[in-house]
Amino acid sequence: MPSSPLPEPIVSAPDTSEMALRLGRVRERMAGEGLDAYVVFCPDNVFYLTNFHNYVHERPFVLVVPKEGALRFVVPHLEEEHVRVRAVGEIELVRYFEFPAPEGEAWSDRLREALGPAARIGVESVCPLQVADEIPGTRVRTDVVDEARMVKTAYEIGRLAHASQVVSAGHQELMAGCKPGEMIIGLYGSVTRSMTARMLGDMPNANMLASSFAAVVQPPSVSHDPHNFTDVFMQLEEAGPHVSVINCRVNGYGAEIERSFFLNTVSEAARRPFDVMMEARRIAFDRAQPGESMAEVDQAVRDHAEKHGYLDALLHRTGHSFGVTGHEAPFLAVAYDRVIEPGMLFSIEPGLYLPGIGGFRHSDTVLVTEDGNLSLTTAADELDAVTYAR
Repeated sequence: MPSSPLPEPIVSAPDTSEMALRLGRVRERMAGEGLDAYVVFCPDNVFYLTNFHNYVHERPFVLVVPKEGALRFVVPHLEEEHVRVRAVGEIELVRYFEFPAPEGEAWSDRLREALGPAARIGVESVCPLQVADEIPGTRVRTDVVDEARMVKTAYEIGRLAHASQVVSAGHQELMAGCKPGEMIIGLYGSVTRSMTARMLGDMPNANMLASSFAAVVQPPSVSHDPHNFTDVFMQLEEAGPHVSVINCRVNGYGAEIERSFFLNTVSEAARRPFDVMMEARRIAFDRAQPGESMAEVDQAVRDHAEKHGYLDALLHRTGHSFGVTGHEAPFLAVAYDRVIEPGMLFSIEPGLYLPGIGGFRHSDTVLVTEDGNLSLTTAADELDAVTYAR
C-alpha cells in the first residue's frame, strides 16, 4: 500500500455544486442509454441526488430525473416542509395530499404529470412493481444512479473519512471493554452512544433518519456463523477467536471495521487459520489496485484459501463498497468482472469460518487511490496485537 496521506474529513452538508456534479454523472449515463427521464424510488438513491432521507411508508416518495432542467420530486403534502429543510439543489416539489386518494389526486397522477411527454424512461432494478406499473411509455430497467455512485466525489471521500474516524474510535472503545464474561448488550449500548455523540458533536444538524450505529462482538462459540447476532445476552469467553463488528452510517455515509481477537490466550487450533486469513488479507490489499479486475482479486483470495485447504470455510466474497450506505456495489466478487478505479471504496474482509474453532475476519474501509489503496480505518491486526490480557 502506498503511504498516501489520509483525506481530510468533511462534516459539512453538500453544496449545490456537489449535487450538480452527481446529477451530471447520472445524466451522462442517461444520455448513453437514450433515456428521456429516470424514475428513482430507492431512498438511498434519492438521498444521493437530493440530500433528503426519510423513512418511506405507505406514502411514496418518487424522484423524476428529466434529461434537463430541475429534478421533480413527487412527495406527500405532509412531508413537503421536511423536504425543503433537508434537500440541496434545484428541485421542483410535486405534491399530492394523501394516500389513498380520490381518482385524479393520487401520487401516481402526479408522477405521470412530472414525467410529462417522456417516452423512454429508466427504472431502477429495485423499483417496486406498485411504482413501475404507473410509469407510462417504454420502461428500461437500468441502474444509472447506482453506477454513478461507484466512484466517489472528493466531497464523498471526505465524508467517508469522517465516518471511518467515528468507527475507528468506536472500535478502540469496544476493545477496551472486552473481557471474559462481558455481555454483548452492555458493550453495544455504551459504544453506540459514544459514536452517536461523536457524530452529533461534529454535525449538530445530522439527520438521524440517515444515521445508524452498531457495535457487537461474537464470542468464539458462534463466530463461525458470521451474521449470528440473535442473542444479545451472549457473553465474551476466554481465548477466541471473537469477532468484533463496528459499522455505522454517519449522517448518510457508511464505514466499518472488524477484527478477530483473543482474550488472554490463543488456542493452537486457531493459529493456522488466523495466519491463512491474514495472508488472504495481504493478497487482497496487494491486488485491490487501479486497473485490476474485481473478480480476479476475489479469485486470488479463493485460490489462496484452496491451496491451504480452507476453500469450504470461505463463506463470502472479499469485499463490498461504501458510500451513502455501508453496504453497496461494486463488489470484490468472483462473478463481478469490473475494473477497479481510483475513488472507489471497498471493505477488505476475506473470512474463514470453522465450526468448533471460530471465525477469522478482519475488515477495513479502504479507499482506492491513483497508485494503490489506503485504509481509512485503523486498528491493530497482527496476532500478538489482537490478543488482550484481561
